[in-house]
Amino acid sequence: MPVFFRRKTKNLNQQESHSASRVNVVAAKPHSSADLSVTNSSNSQHQPKWCCVFAEARTQILLCYIGLMALFVGLSIPVIYHALSQRVIYRVREEVSGEVIEFVEDAAQQNLDRPDQLKLFMIHYLENERVESGLYLITILDHQFFQSSPEKLPEPMLPNSELMHYWETVEQPIKGDQSTPNSSVGRIFYQAEPIQIQGRTEGVFIVAYTEAEEWEEVAEAMKIVISVMLIILLFASLLAWVISGRILRSLRLMSATARNISESDLSQRIHVTGSGEMAEVAKTFNEMMDRLQSAFVSQRNFINDAGHELRTPITIIQGHLELMGDDPDEQQEVLALVRDELKRIKRFVSDLLLLAKAEQPDFLRPEPVELDLLTEELFAKARVLTQCDCQLESVAIGYVYLDRQRLTQAVMNLVENAAQHTPDDGLIVLGSAIENQVIRFWVRDTGEGIATYEQTRIFERFARAKNNYRRSEGAGLGLAIVQAIVTACGGYIELESQLGQGSMFTLLLPLQSNSIDTFLNRPIPRSKHG
Repeated sequence: MPVFFRRKTKNLNQQESHSASRVNVVAAKPHSSADLSVTNSSNSQHQPKWCCVFAEARTQILLCYIGLMALFVGLSIPVIYHALSQRVIYRVREEVSGEVIEFVEDAAQQNLDRPDQLKLFMIHYLENERVESGLYLITILDHQFFQSSPEKLPEPMLPNSELMHYWETVEQPIKGDQSTPNSSVGRIFYQAEPIQIQGRTEGVFIVAYTEAEEWEEVAEAMKIVISVMLIILLFASLLAWVISGRILRSLRLMSATARNISESDLSQRIHVTGSGEMAEVAKTFNEMMDRLQSAFVSQRNFINDAGHELRTPITIIQGHLELMGDDPDEQQEVLALVRDELKRIKRFVSDLLLLAKAEQPDFLRPEPVELDLLTEELFAKARVLTQCDCQLESVAIGYVYLDRQRLTQAVMNLVENAAQHTPDDGLIVLGSAIENQVIRFWVRDTGEGIATYEQTRIFERFARAKNNYRRSEGAGLGLAIVQAIVTACGGYIELESQLGQGSMFTLLLPLQSNSIDTFLNRPIPRSKHG
């Protein structure tokens, strides 16, 4: 079975991007990695050490994290303080209201028809009621202060105080609070409940609560909250420092690898573990290094091969000129040889220029072309290039939009390649067709064929097959030129070959949207000798 090989090419835009990459590599070559490292190290030496630390991504991440956490702590402290304050006020009001309700319920169970009964009840109630710190139970009889529990009242609630005089005039139940300048007392929350006997207000029961002690507890609680938050912030910062270091480990490895890379050693790679953005960055870096290493290897090979191809004819010319005598016939022979070698050099340089131009946007100059006439021209030119029997087996009919000169050059290179690997009694077949919106040009021969392991290599620059019937006069750039032309056209090459049975190269070009006419394929069996 024949070995089938398809070599798809990339579009022109991708070639331009690769071209730009190669240009960048070549331009950067005079500056070795050692020079760059010396420059970077000298710049870093002029900077203070603390500047280098703060310039690190790890430090910047930590500072941003600390800033966010500090902002969170700074915003949460007032919120917590406000929540605690509201809770204290609510609890104090509930405590005051609860004491008043309890007094009213106890008073309702007593027989308080006379003022003396009310007086005894108040004395008995205050003696038996236990109050917590900051809570004050005050009784007023006949619009005057009577008794309190505890007996010692803070200054703002003394019998002769303004607040006490206000309570002595109460006729209706009231709730309120009174701010005081005394820090040991703070704000006073109170509720007054008048006691009426036979429609006349005989007394007032007052429950007052000073909030100073409550705010001291709030302050202590806030100190604990702030301390805990600061400790959490410290440990979270240390944890963030460790985690950011692990996350940025790939970047540090990448930096270390980049420092160890030199023009003579591009084999350094980063070990990729896990998944995520950093693993993707490391993987992309390794892929970039693979491309860079391949570009450097290709560049070295290109320079070596180009130097070899140029050195050989130059050496021949130099040697013959140095040994040339005075004999006119000998001089003519030497001049003929020199001209032949110069033509060889000129062709080699022209091929290199063509490969370089193939990566430029203006490489192609498309024009309307009649496929049948173009195929006839290609067949006529092929008959001149070889002593083999040439046949034209199929011709596509119609108008297309393509570069006639470049396509002719590509097909003629295939014909020359076939002629070099086909004996004189062999057969070379040309043809063209259109199938599924694809233009096909092919060159088939009955030559020696191409080994499977060489079918990819022969499209590289300066590559030659190991066996051929005739000595190649080229530099191994023919198929590389074909590849470049087809790539510029947005197409690809199919190669079908087997040792001892010949090869078939097929150029597949996409049909342009502005191509016109209806396409037909007609077989035209025609040979060189017929």
